[in-house]
Amino acid sequence: TGATAVDELLGGGFETKSLTEMFGEWRCGKTMLAHTLCVTTQLPQEEGGGSGKAAFIDTEGTFRPEIIKDIAERFGLDPEAVLGNIVVARAHTSEHQADLLISLTALMAEEACFRLLVVDSITAPFRTDYTGRGELAERQQRLNNVLAKLKKISEEFNVAVVMTNQVVSDPGGGAMFVSDPKKPVGGHVMAHASTTRLSLRKGKGEQRLIKVVASPYLAEAEASFQCSAAGVTDHKD
Repeated sequence: TGATAVDELLGGGFETKSLTEMFGEWRCGKTMLAHTLCVTTQLPQEEGGGSGKAAFIDTEGTFRPEIIKDIAERFGLDPEAVLGNIVVARAHTSEHQADLLISLTALMAEEACFRLLVVDSITAPFRTDYTGRGELAERQQRLNNVLAKLKKISEEFNVAVVMTNQVVSDPGGGAMFVSDPKKPVGGHVMAHASTTRLSLRKGKGEQRLIKVVASPYLAEAEASFQCSAAGVTDHKD
């Protein structure tokens, strides 16, 4: 991941053949971590990488080639070559997102070298396409279909699927004793589909905190990292 403490928290890094969800408020490090993974996945396996390519489905216009180049230089890699190994697709609607996954499945079948698929953010298109309360059931059904496609991709091609998610205020969680009344978008559908759920939040200054919220085998622990121009790094007190 670029940060030793985060690698240790995750038992080595992000797992292939599984869906990992990272949720949190704006500017808490989700997108920067996603960019860093697009580079580290290309490192040789002996250096903790995946020796493979990355795919990035961008639903909010967050992908920045210049950040990728800076991270690549930090790891001693050729920036242009690293960019060339990342397939980026911009999804504007939830339907478009689903169609892109079909094209991506075909590409991954053709080139068996992908190790990472990032979706940043998984729920954004659904929040714009389905705004009314009456459409919630349909939205959840469509989200479920996209998550099922992602699960199939992760298992079929031995890929780590990493999804970012936003948080919204929880109307039922505003009790006096609740420390964090914000909850991830997507409800039970999202919770059920994600193998591992990670919560990210801002600490003091540049510090960011990442916590394992749900996982079949990782302990519910927390680690800190920081975001720099060259991606995610260890937090220096």
